[in-house]
Amino acid sequence: MRIGHIELFVKDADAAKDFYTRVLGAELVSQQADGHIVWVKLGDVELLLRPGEPGDSPDIYKFARAAITLYTDDLDAELAKLKLRGLAFEGDDGPGCPTFRDPDGNWFQLTNPGAHR
Repeated sequence: MRIGHIELFVKDADAAKDFYTRVLGAELVSQQADGHIVWVKLGDVELLLRPGEPGDSPDIYKFARAAITLYTDDLDAELAKLKLRGLAFEGDDGPGCPTFRDPDGNWFQLTNPGAHR
């Protein structure tokens, strides 16, 4: 068994597509249902952004039901790039693990895994 893709429920497919492609730099793979269903790819993982009601997001990372952790080899450079694209970080999950949310409240963490070994 293996993970095929990750589905994230979004209120606005256009806003989600913009965030994932422009801000995070994901590759747009395809769109279905007149653009309401969006496939993007970050590294080797595909995300399916599909219409839904994601519900309220907790204001603190550790209270989230789930989170996606993104790896980078150069945390400082990636932080600077994302901030230039308008991403607002909302704290951290420890030193070198800044956290943020997408427009629908899905939590993310950015880290350099090599720096923690």
